[in-house]
Amino acid sequence: MANIVNNIDLDKIQKTIEAGQKDNQFLKKPVKLQGEWNFDIQKGYQFKTELSYEQGKQIIEIDSPSLLGGNGSRLGPMGYCVAGITSCFIATFVSIVSSQGIKLEKLNVNAEYNINFAKTFDIADEPITEGINFEIDVKTAGDKEVDKQKLQEIVKMAEERCPAIYSMSHVINVNAKIK
Repeated sequence: MANIVNNIDLDKIQKTIEAGQKDNQFLKKPVKLQGEWNFDIQKGYQFKTELSYEQGKQIIEIDSPSLLGGNGSRLGPMGYCVAGITSCFIATFVSIVSSQGIKLEKLNVNAEYNINFAKTFDIADEPITEGINFEIDVKTAGDKEVDKQKLQEIVKMAEERCPAIYSMSHVINVNAKIK
């Protein structure tokens, strides 16, 4: 029987760790997508991509908010970024919690991310964002009540280990060229 805690399969994580210790190339996973800009305003979106995952594919349509020249008819690029960052961070947090044998009864998160478009419009050289704030409402399950300080320590660990947080806080080299 699988060792699943808080919807995290700890056996799969252990196998990944063991494989990565034997060959660190195993831990390097490419992410690729091919996207297409839509020129037909009647379709209601500006950009479409098909993303692959282990068990399938999903088509995603993205539209910029009206202040950026879109119609605001679909989730915009930054909405997807915030959803991705939030889900990655929470998955990292729950994985660490689970690996420490802590069972959760409830976990909700509120994320807040303010965007400043001054640089986008070349109005001012100001930071596009000052960061993201997470407010995590978590309740541990069972007899083993976990104190807030321990959970806050795990939050710090998740901040250090989360791939999305790392990507936001470190320079990502971009190589964009015309084909």
